[in-house]
Amino acid sequence: MAVTERLRTPRIRPVARRQAAQRTRERRRRGGRAAVDAGLLVFSALYLVPLLWMLLASLDAHADFRLSVPSPTGENFHRILDNDTTYRPMLNGLLLCGGGTVLCVVCSVLAAYPLSRFRSRMRRPFLYTVLFSTGLPITAVMIPVYSMFVQVNLIDSMPGTTLFLASAALPFGIWLMKSFMDGVPLVLEEAARIDGAGTLQVLWRIVLPLMRPGVTVVTIFTFIGMWGNFFVPFILLLSPEKLPASVSVFTFLSAHDQTQYGRLSAFSIVYSIPVVMLYLVLARRLGGGFALGGALKG
Repeated sequence: MAVTERLRTPRIRPVARRQAAQRTRERRRRGGRAAVDAGLLVFSALYLVPLLWMLLASLDAHADFRLSVPSPTGENFHRILDNDTTYRPMLNGLLLCGGGTVLCVVCSVLAAYPLSRFRSRMRRPFLYTVLFSTGLPITAVMIPVYSMFVQVNLIDSMPGTTLFLASAALPFGIWLMKSFMDGVPLVLEEAARIDGAGTLQVLWRIVLPLMRPGVTVVTIFTFIGMWGNFFVPFILLLSPEKLPASVSVFTFLSAHDQTQYGRLSAFSIVYSIPVVMLYLVLARRLGGGFALGGALKG
C-alpha cells in the first residue's frame, strides 16, 4: 500500500503544477484583455466626445467651445435649412460626387480587367505608376491643373470639376478594383468563352456579379473621398451658386471669434446624411463576401 502511494504521488504533482500554470496563464490573459479593452475604450471616447459635442451644439442656440447639455431647440436647423445655405450646395455636391463616383467606378472596372487578366511588358510599370499616383497629394498638382483649366476654358465648370474629381480618384479605384478582380477564378470566364460569350459579356455577366462587394467598397470609398474634398471645388469653381456643401461650410467660420458653432454643428449633421445613407444602402452587399459558393462545382 505504501509503495502504491509513493508511485502515485509523483504523478499527481506534475498535474497540479500544470493546472496552476494554466490558471496563471488564464489570469494573465484576462488581465491583458482587460488592459486592451480599457485602452480601446479610451480611444473610443476620444472619437465620441467631438461627435457628442457636435450633437449637443446643434441643439443649443448659444453654443460655444464648452461641452454642455443645452435646452433642446431646433433653431439652428431652422436657420440653415434654406436654398442658399443647404439645399443648393447639397445638390451641387451630389451632382459632383455622384457623377465623379460613377465615372471613376466604370473606368476602374474597364482598366482593372486587362490588368488582372492579361500579361504584357508594360503591365508592371503601369501598376507601379498607379501605385505612385495613389500617394500623390492633390495639392501638389493643383497649380498646373488650374493653369490647364484656364487654357481650355473649364474654370467654373461643373462637368470639368466632376471629370477632375473622377480622374484624381481613379488610381486608387484601379488598384483596389484589380485586387478584388484577382479573386474571381479564370475557369468561370473560360467556360463562358467556350459558350460563345465575348469579353464585355464575360465582364458584365460573370466577373462583375461575383465581385459585387468589391465594386461596393470602391464606390463607398470613392464617394466619401469626393464628398469631403474641399480644396478642388474651392479652386476650380468660382460662382457661389455652383459651390458644393464641402465648400459652403466655410461660410460658418470666422477669424474674429464669431464662428456660429450651433449652425455649423447643425449643418455638419445634415452634411453627413448622404454618406451615412449611401453606406446603409450598400452595406448589405458587403456581408457575404464574394459570391463564389458552388460556382466551381460540376
